[in-house]
Amino acid sequence: MTKHPTNFALETLAIHAGKQVDPTTGAVVPPIHLTTTFERKPDGSYPDGYVYTRADNPNRRALEECLRVLEGGAACAAFSSGSAAAAALLRSFAPGDTVLVCSDLYHGVRYILLNILQPWGLKPVFVDMTDLEAVEQAWTDSVKLLWLETPTNPMLNIYDICTLADMAHAKGAQVAVDGTWTTPVVQRPLELGADFVMHATTKYLAGHSDVLGGAIIAKAEDETFEKVRYIQQLEGAVPSPFDCFLVSRGISTLPYRMRAHSENAMKVARFLNEHPNVHTVHYPGLEQHPGHEIAKQQMSMMGGMMSIQVSGGADAARNVMNRVKLFHRATSLGGVESLLEHRRSVEGDLSTTPDDLLRVSIGLEHPDDLINDLVQALG
Repeated sequence: MTKHPTNFALETLAIHAGKQVDPTTGAVVPPIHLTTTFERKPDGSYPDGYVYTRADNPNRRALEECLRVLEGGAACAAFSSGSAAAAALLRSFAPGDTVLVCSDLYHGVRYILLNILQPWGLKPVFVDMTDLEAVEQAWTDSVKLLWLETPTNPMLNIYDICTLADMAHAKGAQVAVDGTWTTPVVQRPLELGADFVMHATTKYLAGHSDVLGGAIIAKAEDETFEKVRYIQQLEGAVPSPFDCFLVSRGISTLPYRMRAHSENAMKVARFLNEHPNVHTVHYPGLEQHPGHEIAKQQMSMMGGMMSIQVSGGADAARNVMNRVKLFHRATSLGGVESLLEHRRSVEGDLSTTPDDLLRVSIGLEHPDDLINDLVQALG
């Protein structure tokens, strides 16, 4: 596969990285290789490197190369979902190892850690990573990985990747950052010191709410990543060729979509910040956000996600959710359409999310239309 140089701008790489003109037909758009198996040569070899689609496939290899280039990493492994990607990285560590986890994170990873990996032997320790002293106090010799989200889901807390990475590396641990909300357009964790970036490619990377996927991008093809690749190929939680095609197609417009998501979100956040029926807006682009200054340092824009806490409690929040007309009441994020949901209802028994909170994914509709919908829903 053609290795595109990385000195192109991100907009160019999003269109060209991992893609090449089909040598057989001249097709500019790479074909979808739906085959599950590949023919051996008479001598038993596979000169093109493909044996069986669980192990590798041209569409998956193209997507992995695209993501590797966009993140500036050394290697990438694509999975059938973000949860599968996260679980593969976490399971590349050993029973008895400890992983320090930011206390506010996507509830799916929390459930994986507590209900699956903790009984297996991995030791998760949850800590407020805005408090560096608390991180220091939580550290033990068994800590092998520090797992970050920034901004977090759904509270949009901001963590200092550079400082935390320096701390972890000084103690011999590695750092993983969930980049789903920011994408490499907004934040570049490997350049900030992280060892791994995890994506739910379902979200902004694919961008159209029509495909499920995940990926791990590594700064180095080290022993940890080799285990991730082994889990991927042996267990087979991999995206289909068509899934890879859809994610790759979505990435082509990613830089422009992220700008529009961010611009729209800033306008909506400023409106909501002045609304009398909203008592808190969680959005790092607002100057009063406690992580605003760090966000400005490590994010090129502020993204399309926010959460709001509605005056009047849980019932008032649900009433707003039920009155929206343009926003869809739906889980997920990162598509072209705007979504809104009562987050605690989704997260289950382990949720620490305030009951008056609505998580909002700002799409690509005109911001005035989104604001007008919120005006009538908030009353």
